[in-house]
Amino acid sequence: MVKSILLLTIQALICFELQAQLLGLPAGIQKDGQPDTITYKVVDEDTLKMILRYPDEFKNRKKYPVIVFFYGGGWNGGTLKQFQPEAEYFASRGMITVLADYRVRSRHQTTPYEAVADAKSAMRFLRKYAKELNIDPDKMVASGGSAGGHLAAACGVLPGLDEEGEDLRISSKANALVLYNPVFDNGPEGFEHERMGDRWQEISPAHNITKQAPPTIVFLGKEDHLIPVSVVENYQAKMEEAGRRCELFLYDDAGHGFFNNYKYDGKFYTLTIRETDKFLRSLKYLKGQPEI
Repeated sequence: MVKSILLLTIQALICFELQAQLLGLPAGIQKDGQPDTITYKVVDEDTLKMILRYPDEFKNRKKYPVIVFFYGGGWNGGTLKQFQPEAEYFASRGMITVLADYRVRSRHQTTPYEAVADAKSAMRFLRKYAKELNIDPDKMVASGGSAGGHLAAACGVLPGLDEEGEDLRISSKANALVLYNPVFDNGPEGFEHERMGDRWQEISPAHNITKQAPPTIVFLGKEDHLIPVSVVENYQAKMEEAGRRCELFLYDDAGHGFFNNYKYDGKFYTLTIRETDKFLRSLKYLKGQPEI
């Protein structure tokens, strides 16, 4: 009897290792609070990775909410490290956190359309393998700043723009959005309109709000030289017209990227973390009091 149980256990471990390799997951993925890197997509010979971090007191039989961060950089560049402080914080609060890479012009000679497809692929990958990764597929948060905020919003409100060949039966839609000075409007008066071309309505979050939009929290500095206050206020108004929750926080004397922990002595980093924590607690994704 003992030998049979041992044999079954060994077989199960071997199956998991093989399955992990097929998924692109590291064999024996770390779930001890240390970051782990996974390949989530290979397209046109470009390998895209994400860095996962698990809570310190991880329990294997538990499903955890996840927050996925997309860095900013105008769809031209950027670094996975931008949201590392936020990822470390929310992992400490009991979430699985993800820093997701995507194609950008400087490294891949791509457009914002490919970036949106990659963001949706990342969300779909996490939901597809939610069981293996201990993710609650009904508590997936997309977050990002600037162009990364646009990608997160795209995962909340944009239909289509999916990577060809993916299983569209698996949703790429976020259950909630946390957005830092996001690009909302790509219309004639909006950000990088000419770059979007004739299909700009497909990729502009402000032009795709419906009654199915997820609950959203938005942060913006009033001195932002790229994202006017009027744009986010209009977005909030459209969300409210659709009967959807959209909290907006505006900060005096704060410019673009104000939320990063190395700017303004970390003042706005702390403020935005606290408000995000409160927002996620209201959705029952977090419990207890903020740790910052």
